[in-house]
Amino acid sequence: MSRSRRVILLIMLVVLAATLASTFITRGVMAYLPFLQPRKGDWTGAYVPLGVVDQRPWQTAATLAALAQSAEEKKLARDAERVADHEVDQAFSQSLKQASLAKPNLTGKALALQKKVNELQETVKNDEARIAALSAGAGTKSAGAVSNGGDFELVKAQLGLEQAELADSIEDLARESGDQRIKLQQELAARQAAIKQYRDKTAAEDGQTAVAAAEQYRTLAQQLSTWRSLRDREQLIAQAKRLANDDVAALTGDQEQLKTEATALEVKPIAESTTQRIERLQKISAQQSMLSILNDRLGAQQELVALYGRWGQQVELQQKIIVHLILESLAWLSAIFILILLVGWGLQLALERTVGDPRHRQTLTTVLNLGTQVVGFLLILLIIFGVPQQMPTILGLVTAGLTVVFQDFILAFCGWFVLMGPNGVRVRDWVEIDGVGGEVVQLGLFRTWLLETGNWTAHGHPTGRRVSFLNGYAIRGKYFNFSTVGQWMWDEIKVSVPAGTSIHPLLNGIYEATVKTTEADAKMAEAEWKRVTHEEGSPQFSAMPSVNLRPAGAGVDIIVRYITRAGVRLETRNQLFAMIVDLMQAGSKENQHLAALSSQAAAK
Repeated sequence: MSRSRRVILLIMLVVLAATLASTFITRGVMAYLPFLQPRKGDWTGAYVPLGVVDQRPWQTAATLAALAQSAEEKKLARDAERVADHEVDQAFSQSLKQASLAKPNLTGKALALQKKVNELQETVKNDEARIAALSAGAGTKSAGAVSNGGDFELVKAQLGLEQAELADSIEDLARESGDQRIKLQQELAARQAAIKQYRDKTAAEDGQTAVAAAEQYRTLAQQLSTWRSLRDREQLIAQAKRLANDDVAALTGDQEQLKTEATALEVKPIAESTTQRIERLQKISAQQSMLSILNDRLGAQQELVALYGRWGQQVELQQKIIVHLILESLAWLSAIFILILLVGWGLQLALERTVGDPRHRQTLTTVLNLGTQVVGFLLILLIIFGVPQQMPTILGLVTAGLTVVFQDFILAFCGWFVLMGPNGVRVRDWVEIDGVGGEVVQLGLFRTWLLETGNWTAHGHPTGRRVSFLNGYAIRGKYFNFSTVGQWMWDEIKVSVPAGTSIHPLLNGIYEATVKTTEADAKMAEAEWKRVTHEEGSPQFSAMPSVNLRPAGAGVDIIVRYITRAGVRLETRNQLFAMIVDLMQAGSKENQHLAALSSQAAAK
């Protein structure tokens, strides 16, 4: 491993370790019900800090109600919401009574604010009485109706200003004296508004029963997802039940404490004055009222515990239903696997008995095994994921994928139409495709089969090999057809002449013999080429043969190039070879005769 790769690997390991550590540290933010985890110092019983009312029972019930699915769950959720709402209302009532018992001693600015509040309350009371009197007098028509109407509007506007000033003064007095009733009233008003909005949004919907709702989970993926959702919901319900049990224990302790305090208040102190007695009796009455509220809250929390218990049992029942459906899906998957194996084995036995050719049998076995596996794979996908919903999109993607995968076959099919054209290829044509030459023996929709031959200028005998090409070469490749126009082709013969042979007479004789042998073919070839190229007059090229000399190591080579038809090229070549051999033998005899005459003349 190179140094740069080691550095990158080290950096990625550090990043991985840091992210895993950060994920572990911040794992609490993923809690479903974070308010169910009481923080240190949070209150869970009856005596709340002034201005703080525990609303977690309602928050828990509302959050869990949003997760309810079946009709049974939704009924339990509505019952839990009702009980939790009542419990929180009682908690507000208890807090307000507790705040009313805490009467602070007013001094300084707070005392002045209290006096101002009393005066404003008296003024507002008088203005309201005056408005009521004016409203009653405005019903009779008199001469002073206009003036009375003006007084009515004036007093009404003044009342509005005084009420606003009274509200501000009450808030200032609450802040200055520490009286929490105003804050509790504001919290209660906000809660009532939130409850109204929540109930408007969540109209009662019974939904389907657990068994009927489970029938919609037909795929294994949906069943596994639902099972995981039910397991998480069961954990949340158990968590809410534990919180309700903790509140029951806390309220029970607070109940005992209130009873002890009430018993202590019932003991009459020595030398108790009338004022002290009245105050003590008022406290006893308030304690008894708070004890009644506390008993009500305790009963509500116990009812919540029972509701959460039944809800958990209902979710457990739904889990059993989903597990049953999962087992059914797994049984179907097992059956499909077994069926694929049995079908493959049965097809293999049938092919062994019916097909004798081992190669053919092996090919069919491979194709059938692949087909059964593909069908089984599709059935497994249907059981796991079901029928696709976005069919147009899926069909488009599948079509695009198949186009990419089978692009060669698509081009081959289109190339077949090109090959069927006037300048295409036919069976028995002599062609060259991708450097391989031979005779076309079969032309199908997708493939072209050639019987391969050797080099054109050497021997044209078949090699015995059968070569196959996809027809796409007609579009994106190149091919040569030597049989399109009269099946004419240029052939070549090479003759080696030893040193000492009369070259020029032999050369003239070979040329005349070649012209005489190929004259008819050359004229026909020129006529056809002229017709194909649509030329007027003589074509720019000639079909006349040519004879050339090339030096060789032991003499010279005579190269003869001529035009011939592809079907008779071997016969033409053999005929020319025979004529050349005769010419060379005649030249050899003449040379021998001339040599004999020369030797005789030298002897004389």
